[in-house]
This record gives sequence, C-alpha cells and structure tokens, in this order.
Amino acid sequence: MTSPAFATPLELPLSQETLAAINDHLRPLDPPQILEWAVKHLPSLYQTTAFGLTGIVAIDMLSKIAPNTANQPPLIFVDTLYHFPETYALVEEVEKRYGLKVTVYKPAGCETVADFEKKWGERFWERDEDTYDFAVKVEPGQRAYQDFNVCSVITGRRASQGADRASLQPLEVDATGLLKLNPLFAWKFSQVEEYVKANSCPRNKLLDQGYRSVGDWHSTIKSGAGDAGERAGRWAGKAEKTECGLHKDYFAMKAKAKATQEATA
Repeated sequence: MTSPAFATPLELPLSQETLAAINDHLRPLDPPQILEWAVKHLPSLYQTTAFGLTGIVAIDMLSKIAPNTANQPPLIFVDTLYHFPETYALVEEVEKRYGLKVTVYKPAGCETVADFEKKWGERFWERDEDTYDFAVKVEPGQRAYQDFNVCSVITGRRASQGADRASLQPLEVDATGLLKLNPLFAWKFSQVEEYVKANSCPRNKLLDQGYRSVGDWHSTIKSGAGDAGERAGRWAGKAEKTECGLHKDYFAMKAKAKATQEATA
C-alpha cells in the first residue's frame, strides 16, 4: 500500500505525521530532486516569486526538469507598484528566456502608484508598515491563490537567511493551510551564486551596483562596507524587520489591516 506521504497527488489537509514523513524524505535530497518530487506530488502547484536569485534558480531548475512549459508550475508575481525598473525588466527577461507567462497581481483596485496613494495616502509604508505589507503583498497573493485554487507554492526561502527562516524545513504548512515548498532550504548563498553563474541565469542588474537584496525602491539601499548578511540593505534601520509579510501570520495581518481601514474610513 502506498504511504499517504507519497500519494499522487497528496490529499489535503496533511496530518502532522504525513508532513513529518515527507520532510524526512526531502531533507537529504538536492534542490532539483525536491522540485521533481513536488511537480509529481504536490496538488495545484504554483511558484510565487519576486525574482530574487533563489527564485530564479528554482525557475531554471524547473525548466530542466520539465522542458515543456505546460508542465511547469505557473509563476505569480506580486507587483507592489513600488519595484525598481530593473526588477520589472527582469520579469520580462525571465519570460523571454524561459518561454513563460508571468501572472501579475497588484494591490486591490490599484493599477498605478497614483491609484494606491489615492486609496492609502502617500508614503503609507512610513505610517503603517504592517498594513502596507498586507495591502501590497499579502492580499494580492491570497487573491491569486483563491482565483487559481492554489494549494501549494514554491518559495525562495532558505535557512541561511536567518531570523524566522533559520529552522526552515523543505515543506511547511501555513495558517491558511497552504503548502509551502522551500526547495533550496539548505543552500548557502554562495551555492545560489555559483548556480546562477554556472547556468548563466538572468539576474537583477542592481546586484551589480552594490545592492545585495532587492525589494521595493523605498526600503532598499545599497549595502555598505562591513554590512553582514545576504539581505543587507533591506529595511534599512529596522533591525527587527526580517520578513516582507508574505510569510508572516496572515490572519493577524488581515485583522490589523481591517482595523486600520475602519479607523480611517
């Protein structure tokens, strides 16, 4: 009899015993093997990416595992409206290089920065960063998952990024029941860089201009001499902030955003 941990596709929700068995199986595998397992076993699998190096590596690996783009997990890009021009250019480069169509989701009811600022005000991230993260990243992401009945997503998280990610497992289940696959969970940043170079993967041109990690233009600066960590330059001056919101408690962020909207209505 087939173990429930290796049914194709997996039946949801996963029990803790099944999740533990899957992680025991995936932990010693290399990233392409983890992705190959995921393509076979995970239901309604998508990749949510902001086109950082780890996300690009996963895209490249998947292109080799499933050369037919119809068999690759579809790509979702959450456009905060505040990305650098270089990031938008990278999205187009990835589409052209791999023959993929990226599905873009933006903040609810907003197509432009002007739309967003009319709804939330200028420099909203300075006044309420948590609600800003919810409005530009979390809510659009959840809307995409609902529209496409997404059950599983590939992320670019790695344990070496530290903070909340230090104890990362290959497969996790968040509070909403979404399966999150972290295929490069055990890789160091040097391994990611080596793969990108060896496979001539597309990369954000800002990484050649002194930036170490790229997010929204208003919260990303060039890393300075002596800066530690591969995410140096993100959320400058906010040592307590280590996550953009996509991997934080969805229900807590939703409740706070609703309270903020009601208070300002």
